[in-house]
Amino acid sequence: MRALPHCEAVVSVPYQVPKHGEAAFLAALAGSWATRYPVDLWKWRVRRFRQEVARILDARAFDAVIVDFLFADANLSRRDVPVVFFAHNVEYLIWKRLAEIEKRSWRKAILEIEWRKMRRAEARVVRRAQATVAVSDADRRLFRADAPDATIDIIPTGVDTSYFAPAGAREIPGRLVFSGSMDWYPNEDAIAYFANSILPELRRQRPDISLTVVGRNPGSALKELGARAGIGMTGTVDDVRPFIDEAAVYIVPLRVGGGTRLKILEALAMAKPVVSTTVGAEGLTLMPGTHFVAADGEVDFASAVLSLLADEHARRRLGRNGRQLVVDEHSWDRVAREFERTLDAAMRNGYASGRFAEDRVAVSSR
Repeated sequence: MRALPHCEAVVSVPYQVPKHGEAAFLAALAGSWATRYPVDLWKWRVRRFRQEVARILDARAFDAVIVDFLFADANLSRRDVPVVFFAHNVEYLIWKRLAEIEKRSWRKAILEIEWRKMRRAEARVVRRAQATVAVSDADRRLFRADAPDATIDIIPTGVDTSYFAPAGAREIPGRLVFSGSMDWYPNEDAIAYFANSILPELRRQRPDISLTVVGRNPGSALKELGARAGIGMTGTVDDVRPFIDEAAVYIVPLRVGGGTRLKILEALAMAKPVVSTTVGAEGLTLMPGTHFVAADGEVDFASAVLSLLADEHARRRLGRNGRQLVVDEHSWDRVAREFERTLDAAMRNGYASGRFAEDRVAVSSR
C-alpha cells in the first residue's frame, strides 16, 4: 500500500491459472465448449473472485468500474454502474494469428473455433461498456468493425520514463535480450522461433552472440530448448532493467500478438536499439530506421541484428531517437491525463443518460 498512497484497499484472490497441456486446462476447454465463452476467458472465471467483486459492489456505491483486460469482465456480474473497459489487446486477433501459423490440423481446427468465440465475446464487452480504451488506432478500427456504435477512445501505452532510463551499464558485446511474461504463448512462440530459426545463423557468423530471456514462468519445454540452445532463462526477477541495460540489442521476434508491446517502449525508454517483426511493433507510432529496425523472416531478422551489432553509431542513434519518442508520447503524466478525461466523460454521459443511479465513488475491478 505504500506504493499506492491514494488506493484505499487492495483485495487479492489467489488463483492458479490453468496452463496449456495441463489437465486443468483441458477441463476448462471441455467446460467452455457448451458456453459462449472461449476457453481463454472461461479459465479466468473464478467463483471466489466473482463473489468478492459482487460483495464490494453491494457494500459501497461507486462512480464507475474499470475492467482491466478482457478476462476481468468475465467476473463482473453487475451492470448498474458505468463500466470502462481497458483493452490492452484485441484478444481475438492473437488467437486468429495462432490459428494461421498452426501446422497441426486438429489444433488448427480448435483455434479456428476459439478465435471466433473470442471475437464475439470481445464485441459484447465493447458494446455494453460505457467506454472502451484501445491502445492504438489499429485496435480501435478492429473493435469498431464489430461494435460500430460503441464509444472507443485511444490512449497510448504508458511508461515510467524516470524508472526506465539508461543506467550507463557497460554493454556486453554480442548480448541480445528479450523480456516478457514467458507463460504467455506469443512470447513462448517468439523465443522458440528465434532459437530454432534465427539464432543458429547468427552464431554461425558471430559465435560470441548470447541471448538472455527475462520473464516469469518459462515452461519446461522452453527451458529445455533454452538449455540446448545456450539461452539464459532468468525466470522471475525483481528488476528487468539491469538485463536490458547491459544488452547490445533488444529483440522482439513475435509472430502473433495484439495491442501494443510495452516491452518495446520500455527498451526504447532505456535507449536500447530494437529489432522487431512487424507484428511486434504493431500499433506503435514508430518509424522503421528512425526508432527501431523492422525485420520479418529469418534471414532479414538475422541480418538486422548482425548489422546493428557491427555498428555502434547506429545503435546509439536508434537508442536516442527511441527514448525521445517515449518521453514525448508515452510518459505516465500524459497517459494519466488522457485516461482521466475518458473516465470523467464515461461517468458524466452514463449518469446523464439515466441508465445509472446517482453519483458514486470510483473503483477498479482489478
